[in-house]
Formats: sequence, structure tokens, C-alpha cells
Amino acid sequence: MLGASPAEPDAPRPAPPQTESDEYTRYELLAPETAQFRILYDVTATAEGASFFFNPIRRGSEASRESVYDRMTGEALKFEVVSAEEARKTGVPDAPAAMQYIRVTLPRPVPAGGQVRLRIDKTYRDAASWFREGRDVVFKRSLGIKRNTVVLPAGYELVGCNFPSQVLTEPGGRISVSFVNAGPEAAPFTIRARKLAP
Repeated sequence: MLGASPAEPDAPRPAPPQTESDEYTRYELLAPETAQFRILYDVTATAEGASFFFNPIRRGSEASRESVYDRMTGEALKFEVVSAEEARKTGVPDAPAAMQYIRVTLPRPVPAGGQVRLRIDKTYRDAASWFREGRDVVFKRSLGIKRNTVVLPAGYELVGCNFPSQVLTEPGGRISVSFVNAGPEAAPFTIRARKLAP
């Protein structure tokens, strides 16, 4: 009598499509000559069972100084930059072919009905978004996240803004411009600022 065949190993389960909530982005504009701005992105991963979280690197922007933290513990998390092909395999099934992503290894799989809160810290260089124009400096960018704050460099005043916003002076004197976009589309956000006289 022939022995029974060994059981076939279970096929690996596909990664759940990514979902998130509670997104907030803070843009800290660096010296205009650098065309750089620091981005602090707070987000909550909510896809049950997910082991990774993906943050796209916008085309036309050069990313550097990346770090990622678990907001519950403050622990620094492992991450790597991956291609769209790799992202499609591990959580972003519709990733556009030309995109790159920061793939964050979550400190624990997202539990049923639970979440993992993250902070992604990175610096972009993008001369099409942050530049000089005559006497002014201009930050012009399509912002898809609903809650945003843009902080001017020290020593600059706000002279123009195209979107209903709250303007505050932060401790230390820097000007911040905050808004909530209630519409379904990304906000075509533009602010203009000017260096204060000595």
C-alpha cells in the first residue's frame, strides 16, 4: 500500500491592500537657495494583517535624510526604498510603474480592528515647488493630504496665500500656515513670502 502524499504547504497569503487614516503633513521650508523642505508625515496604518507601510516618493522630488518612528513607543523603524514592482507584491497592488516607495517594516502586524501609528521624516529637494521669484519666495505644490501645515524659514513674512488658511507665529518666531482641505481633490496650494527687513 502506498503511503499518503505529504500535505502541500499552504500558499503564502497575499499582502492586504494598504489603508490608512489620520494623515497630517508638516512642511518646514529650508533656505530658498537649497530648494529643500523637510516633511514630517504622521499617518496611521489600518490594513488588518499588514506588515509593511508604503509612502510614495513624489516624482520630480529628490528624497534624503529619511527616518521612520513608531509613534506609540518612539522606536526607530526599519525601512528601504523599493520599486513599484516590489511595492505591488507587498501591499500596493496598483502602484504606478515609475514610482518609488519608502517601505516601512511595521513593528507588529496591524491587528484586527487596530492600528499602527507612524511618523515619517524626510527631506525633499524640488526646485519646481520651492523657489525664488523676484523679491519673493514661492512654495507651490499640489497637496493631497487633507491636513497640512507649511512653515516659512526664519526671518520671512507671508505676503500671499491662495487657500483659506490659519496663519500663526510659532515659538521662535517662524510663521506657519495651516489648512484643512475638505474637497475630494488635491489642493493646488501656493504661498508667497518675503524676507523681513533687518
